[in-house]
Amino acid sequence: MTPRAWAAGTLVVLLVLLAVVAAVTIPWHRPPAPRADQLAALGQLPRDQVARAREFHSALRPGSYGAMAIGLLVTLALGLTPLGAWLVTQGGRPFGGNWIAQALLGGLLVTLAGEVVTLPFAAWRHTVVVRYGISIQSWGGWTVDLLKSWAVGAVIGAVALLGFYAVTHFAPRWWWAFGAAGAAVLVVLLSFILPVLVEPVFNKFTPMADGPLRSSLIELADRDGVPVRDVLIADASRRTRAVNAYVSGIGPTRRIVVYDTMITEATPGEVVSVVAHELGHAKDNDVLTGTILGALGTAVAVIALYLLGSWAGLLRLAGVDTIGEPRAIGLLLAVVSLVGVVAAPAQAFVSRRIEARADEHALVLTGDPATFESMQRRLGTVNLSDPDPPTWEYLYSASHPSTVERMAAARAYGRGER
Repeated sequence: MTPRAWAAGTLVVLLVLLAVVAAVTIPWHRPPAPRADQLAALGQLPRDQVARAREFHSALRPGSYGAMAIGLLVTLALGLTPLGAWLVTQGGRPFGGNWIAQALLGGLLVTLAGEVVTLPFAAWRHTVVVRYGISIQSWGGWTVDLLKSWAVGAVIGAVALLGFYAVTHFAPRWWWAFGAAGAAVLVVLLSFILPVLVEPVFNKFTPMADGPLRSSLIELADRDGVPVRDVLIADASRRTRAVNAYVSGIGPTRRIVVYDTMITEATPGEVVSVVAHELGHAKDNDVLTGTILGALGTAVAVIALYLLGSWAGLLRLAGVDTIGEPRAIGLLLAVVSLVGVVAAPAQAFVSRRIEARADEHALVLTGDPATFESMQRRLGTVNLSDPDPPTWEYLYSASHPSTVERMAAARAYGRGER
């Protein structure tokens, strides 16, 4: 068998495995959230609050979708014309034009081009969130966070690109196999190290002081059978008024993290309810499931790119000889971006199902649907969430059930509906 035949066979096997893992781990059934309850919950929310939340999201949409459209157009221009290959060549030229320089510096140039053209939209978003009181961050603080984000992305991207093109350089016939395995391993490693290494770049974490709330959260985790290493408070208030809490890490790195804004804005019972939801993710191994699906999906993508590399017309458009050379970075990113846009509704659907299961877990664990509902009302109010967003936007990009869906689920649970 030729390498292409092996690649095609492996792709089929991985796709079947991916489908099986998804079928087994994704919660296709979701707890009831009757529309009548949703409308009743919406009607009980203050009208001025709902109007302000909708105004906020209307103000965000031009920047959000403008950035998506412009970013995609630029990515396609770099990937489906010789421009991307030219940029990579220019990036590597000062260092002799070898493949390492092209992979690292050329790759940086191509990705930076996309970041730069969408920068005005990011700035627009910042002005909106400041105007509506969600962010209290100065332009200086915003710029520092932006540069940190770029730096983290550059480091991760450099590791990925250097590893990928080292494989294509030294194993030109079988790079799809080594690349798929390496990409899968990288996804797994990032799941473990990102919470430990990257989160502290953006926030300062301090242990929650001993007291009733900390004791309640530790007892809740113990009762749920989800061991946590610590309960930390993140200094989110230095940049935002939004409230949140989450469980971060896997296994020995797992910890409960609560925004300091959550401590000041919410009641202790509401904090417990939020953490119960997050413990649900840990209890059901959602991070592990996401890691496995991500690793399999990334391996599938690498092999698909290898098979796509024989499409002569596509290579001609990009001005490259093979998709396995660094000059094809623009083409690679264009393909990945297109797939991401097309796959977004499916990813959002799966995410909403997982979040709905975590909501149900919180209701069962606390046995307190009233506090769960008040917590959702609090989150929606402080974070200016649209409680009942437009259907098209909800289906395309909503990663969580809407506020009124979650309130309706709490009411249905309180009536004994499952």
